[in-house]
Amino acid sequence: MLASRSPLRRALLAALDIPFRVVASAHDEGVDALTNARGKAREVAERAGIPAGGAVLGADTAVIIDDRVLGKPADATEAAAVLGALAGRTHTVESAIVLLAEGSQQRERRVRTQVRFRPLSGVAIGWYVDTGEWRDRAGGYAIQGRAAALVEWVEGDYTAVVGLPVAALVDELAALGLAPW
Repeated sequence: MLASRSPLRRALLAALDIPFRVVASAHDEGVDALTNARGKAREVAERAGIPAGGAVLGADTAVIIDDRVLGKPADATEAAAVLGALAGRTHTVESAIVLLAEGSQQRERRVRTQVRFRPLSGVAIGWYVDTGEWRDRAGGYAIQGRAAALVEWVEGDYTAVVGLPVAALVDELAALGLAPW
């Protein structure tokens, strides 16, 4: 069971042929990805239960620069400011997963990936902000979309930047006896 509305997380699970159903979490997000993932998984497990022979998956992603967590920009002005802060710099994307399974089993993992943005002109930032793709995105960008043009390099798990660290998820599912193979 996926405790998230994210279409990207759904697409990654579907690509792995992992059966799931979505039960969106009503958990109020803070700024720490692991705490948010725990809260989402627990809230859904309490409300909907843990599926027999399965697990509840909570996931969250945070963008961090200069020890500061960048949330989801509230408006276009804030999105432009966030992108300006990332321009020409390296930041950390932290993606966390929490699995709750039968018998009070809990597995969790935090994955950190380094992302470097190209130097960006005001025109480039304006172009991206005008796409609207920044809405409801940690750090104000979606690497799998038009923001790919803003990125110079990625060191680590690309899928973690998208929002679901697939390798870590498969490892944790295997530890629960739920690997997709």
